[in-house]
Amino acid sequence: MQSIAIPAPPSARRRDSLFTKLSIWLELRRQRAQLAALDDRALADIGLTRREVERELKRPAWNVPAHWVRK
Repeated sequence: MQSIAIPAPPSARRRDSLFTKLSIWLELRRQRAQLAALDDRALADIGLTRREVERELKRPAWNVPAHWVRK
């Protein structure tokens, strides 16, 4: 059986250092690029519209999803 390594969610990481923040921003950039590459059919499969994706792509790097923010 093959195992897949899944990185810890950003909420599990420390956010104090500049390196950590940069890592999060780069990961977000990668995820947004992958989202932008999906066609409309793939987006429909995950419950998103092209308009929602475009809105997400316009968000600045420091504007991360709410569930990533430590409370």
